[in-house]
Amino acid sequence: MLKDILLSVSQMTAADQGAVRSGVPSLRLMERAGRAVAMHAARLAGDRRPIVVLCGPGNNGGDGYVAARYLNTRGFRVRVAALGNPENLKGDALVNYRRWQGTVEPLAPMVLEEGCFIVDALFGAGLQRDIDGVTAQVLAAARTLALPSLAVDLPSGLNGDTGMVMGEALPAVATVTFCRKKPGHLLYPGRGLCGDLHVVDIGIPEQVLADIAPATLENTPAFWSKAVFARLEETSHKYDRGHLVIAGSAEMPGAARLAARAARRGGAGLVTLAVPQKAHDMYCCGDPGNIVEVLQDIKHTLSDKRRNAVILGPGLGVGAKTRDMVLAALDGGTRSVVLDADALTSFKDEPDTLFRAIAGPTILTPHEGEFGRLFKIDGDKLSRARAAAEQSGAVIILKGADSIIAAPDGRAAINTNAPKWLGTAGAGDVLAGLAGGFMALGAPAFEAASAAVWCHGAAAETFGPGLVAEDIVEALPKILRHLTN
Repeated sequence: MLKDILLSVSQMTAADQGAVRSGVPSLRLMERAGRAVAMHAARLAGDRRPIVVLCGPGNNGGDGYVAARYLNTRGFRVRVAALGNPENLKGDALVNYRRWQGTVEPLAPMVLEEGCFIVDALFGAGLQRDIDGVTAQVLAAARTLALPSLAVDLPSGLNGDTGMVMGEALPAVATVTFCRKKPGHLLYPGRGLCGDLHVVDIGIPEQVLADIAPATLENTPAFWSKAVFARLEETSHKYDRGHLVIAGSAEMPGAARLAARAARRGGAGLVTLAVPQKAHDMYCCGDPGNIVEVLQDIKHTLSDKRRNAVILGPGLGVGAKTRDMVLAALDGGTRSVVLDADALTSFKDEPDTLFRAIAGPTILTPHEGEFGRLFKIDGDKLSRARAAAEQSGAVIILKGADSIIAAPDGRAAINTNAPKWLGTAGAGDVLAGLAGGFMALGAPAFEAASAAVWCHGAAAETFGPGLVAEDIVEALPKILRHLTN
């Protein structure tokens, strides 16, 4: 799992310091970083393109001086420009500035030659305030001239923890970062500015990272696959795999049916659709593997202890009836619950009533609009998702192109595999169904939510353009076959 961790800016600083305490010279770390930057810059720039290295006033600039030295040795025509007086640098950055044998020009737009390739070593992750002044002018000029750049650690102007632009930012064709990715590499708009992302091992020991114990992960199967599929054995039968209940409506039957089909694909042994009397025959007309029963009282429907999971919300309608069903499902905290769409909006005027009722494994799946109705939380996306999980006591899937999965204990995962064609009607119902299916199977809420988001994106990517929600479900077997093998 250590390979999937994300380091905040402060944790990366702690990792550097921990490596030095463990006996790795800091100058060696910078040398390795700069050499890796030079290697990627040489590949991207090509043999004939001049390279302009923009060096900042900190260690990011130090990496730039190392890169400039290696590029010069390889025969490139290298021009170096510095923000501020490089004689004011400290530590390893000052050492590497003095090792650079060429001229250093003051940072200004005129250092950007026509057709040059930029190595952006101005700020990286250490930026503390919005970019302005001459730096902003240089970044704006580079964008106007459409000059390609390689970012050192992060494109200058990007917040490493949030992915937000601080004043100005220079989009990169590629980014070289060190040791591990940072949240800003994966969260939008930052993800769209980093280009191809390369993570370089510069020699920070794994034990240093283990001691830091980061709580943010990139969402990959490495940390959840065993937990999700642990109960699948050759001798398993349907009752071992859980019995999921999904409430459906007469007005939007497709939503509950999509969720049910996804849940069955995800591993739930049995799925019951509890629906109004007038809709019973309609629900019976498709998907013969579903159990369909008339919903009169949700408490009665859930009284069978073998019904260990429930999904409420898809197409259910907003109002008191849905609120009552949710509170009944949550009562006692004895079953796993997924609340989606209308089940969330039904509590927009009394969110604390919902939060107080959450006592067992629960997943909430809001998009930004639904999130805003339930939570009055400001800040960046990752911080808001974490705060909402702590406030509600539930695992939060804050949906989007960079979906965040956050647990009440502070763990969080950032998803990166959602393709652009995933925004289609019914996709959220499929996601809720997958999460419920994994929970019925016995997966813990955080792992079930993370697996559902990842599988949802992987299935959509596998199908490709032209995707509709039904296609996500039908693409799941290929994804699940790979995971369980």
